[in-house]
Amino acid sequence: RFVPERMVPFSFPLSKCALWDPVPMGDVIGSHITYYRNPKLSMMEKTLRLAYRHAKQNEKKLFSCFLLGTLAVDEDGEGVTLTIDRFDPGREV
Repeated sequence: RFVPERMVPFSFPLSKCALWDPVPMGDVIGSHITYYRNPKLSMMEKTLRLAYRHAKQNEKKLFSCFLLGTLAVDEDGEGVTLTIDRFDPGREV
């Protein structure tokens, strides 16, 4: 579903030389993963348990971590599946 008030324009960082002309051309289009595809999330139970245990043992209310996985288009081309299979607690530094 297209929700224009939630869409945020993205931009590239400034650089000294550009490889393309940055002047906009054509009509504005929305680029959102759920606009054309049905997303699905799949997560390994072991990964979820490890992240939960780490969150419970952490003394801070907020902490940073990484969930790593793969993004694939379904065979029928109608959906995308994000499969999370690894947990990385990151570093404090």
